[in-house]
Amino acid sequence: MSNKDITRRSVVKTGVAAAAAVGATPFFFSRASAGNHAGYLNAPQGDTVTLGFNVPQSGPYADEGADELRAYELAVEHLNGGGDGGMMNTFSSKALKGNGILGKKVAYVTGDTQTKSDAARASARSMIEKDGAVMITGGSSSGVAVAVQALCQEAGIIFMAGLTHSNDTTGKDKKANGFRHFFNSYMSGAALAPVLAKAYGTDRKAYHLTADYNWGYTTEQAVRESTEALGWETVSAVKTPLTQTDFSSYIAPVLQSGADTLVLNHYGGNMVNSLTNAVQFGLRDKQVNGKDFQIIVPLYSRLMAKGAGANVKGIFGSTNWHWSLQDEGSKAFVKSFGTKYGFPPSQAAHTCYVQALLYADACERAGTFNPCGVVEALEGFEFDGMGNGKTLYRKEDHQCFKDVLVVKGKENPTSEFDLLEIVEVTPVEQVTYAPDHPQMRDANGNVVNIGTCNPGA
Repeated sequence: MSNKDITRRSVVKTGVAAAAAVGATPFFFSRASAGNHAGYLNAPQGDTVTLGFNVPQSGPYADEGADELRAYELAVEHLNGGGDGGMMNTFSSKALKGNGILGKKVAYVTGDTQTKSDAARASARSMIEKDGAVMITGGSSSGVAVAVQALCQEAGIIFMAGLTHSNDTTGKDKKANGFRHFFNSYMSGAALAPVLAKAYGTDRKAYHLTADYNWGYTTEQAVRESTEALGWETVSAVKTPLTQTDFSSYIAPVLQSGADTLVLNHYGGNMVNSLTNAVQFGLRDKQVNGKDFQIIVPLYSRLMAKGAGANVKGIFGSTNWHWSLQDEGSKAFVKSFGTKYGFPPSQAAHTCYVQALLYADACERAGTFNPCGVVEALEGFEFDGMGNGKTLYRKEDHQCFKDVLVVKGKENPTSEFDLLEIVEVTPVEQVTYAPDHPQMRDANGNVVNIGTCNPGA
């Protein structure tokens, strides 16, 4: 049986059905039924090891979810010895050999988070209990990431977060069994503010529209604090529902506020729709306070830029990675992804591919699938060759620290994929913060300890 046959045999769609079946029930884990062997949960017993890919296949972040799943499938192909090996050839660690993980072929199951925390927890629980997944990864919402990370901590399973940008994931809600490669809200603020001040000056009045969940809150806070420190004034900040599709009623008051800058703390389809509405209202053609009105999108992606089209021209934002980077790791990944799918990968695809390889590598270096061995192998791990330069998985919070990109919409794109240009590669030193930074604390200002690994035994 070929590697592809083994992988395809093990693909199961668990998301919607699982949510309907168990979404309203409390979460508990049956150690016997879930495969408690060798002192940890779901220890692989046959010649395969099963990973759980939990991505938004529906909802406002479905485009990101589709690209995440493509990346995971590519990672499985490479781990099992197929294709050209991609970033396995540029990764500074040489533990991966293309023979699966610890000699076991990699299989996977999938779930649909629906961009909803309850659905995401239900699909993750199903993959753990019914399918024997030894690791869960994915997601394009910080609300989902925090919920699934807590579930995996409770179960005794490693969670390798996908696209999650809220400070909370590795801040007040961090867990010993959870790891994040993606950057966070604080880093966006720290990278963006100096660029915005240089481009637009230090005398600006900003109006924030903010997605009403944890990612929106921490992104608004990070951008507000970093720009206000340079002299900007925040005129107003308004929360918008994650389910909102028409933002006209939220854009209209901006015109009467005296603000000369609109910050859209929106992501995915929300950002596409709110930016489109803002342009339809003529904001980009106005002058306020003697200044050209400006719009800022703190967290950008190629997929969002494609959805928004010409409306993104000249608009600044930050991103975790971009396919135009010319380091060897990025070029290798873009080549592999483009060959398989016919177009360049998004930042969501990149971070998910990298997380899959980092997990597999940690297992190899630890010599075990035991979550506590994986935690030990990842904590304080420094690596290179994965597209963001030298990177550290910090022990204290399981957050990756690396360079951050400031980008803006291209004025004269050459294709539907060439929509963003990198204007600054912000060095890691500028976006690094102490583990007890105020933005990472709980609502009472307390520092939250990461806790201890749970192997599920």
